[in-house]
Amino acid sequence: MKKMILLGALVLSAAVGQAQESRQDVSVSAIGLFGPQVNGNSVRQNTSSTYGFLASYRYMLTPRSALELNYSFAQNQQNYYTSFLTGQIHQRQQELSGAYVYNLNFKNFSPFLEAGVGALIFTPIRDFATTSLDTKQNTNIGALFGGGVAYELSPSFDIRAEYRGFVVKAPNFGLDSFKTNRYEVISMPSLGVAYHF
Repeated sequence: MKKMILLGALVLSAAVGQAQESRQDVSVSAIGLFGPQVNGNSVRQNTSSTYGFLASYRYMLTPRSALELNYSFAQNQQNYYTSFLTGQIHQRQQELSGAYVYNLNFKNFSPFLEAGVGALIFTPIRDFATTSLDTKQNTNIGALFGGGVAYELSPSFDIRAEYRGFVVKAPNFGLDSFKTNRYEVISMPSLGVAYHF
């Protein structure tokens, strides 16, 4: 009788362990960074395209809802043109954001949508690619939106592809002559791997 009870407890324990799903994941992704041309206040701003990386932490509230924290890093060039001067600023761009994520599950595929808020930190690099040395760091608050799909490789790993957009005021690095007074949508498509635990 004791053996039967022990066997039953082991089977029940294994079933409960399999029924529990991962509620958290971390992911690392490569991102592309594509900024539009911004025109305003007699200033034209062009952002060079580049690549960087994105790190994310996601916590599942329910099987379909999650909260996500993001950090991204990229380095590129901002070019400014006015009627009387031109300027180039080599910069680091960092993102700190939080988002709500809504997902669906279709066998191994999990499409998702996300929306949230965050900050983009534009830090000038004083080197030969920067022509204006009296620049200052900009921290601009904006909105994050996006959507993508995750493909489950195993219960612990999936591949994640996503389009991410960030609506933010175009940086001027503290220089009135580079101020467009316009918002831009920076596109950041990403491809990476997530680990569930």
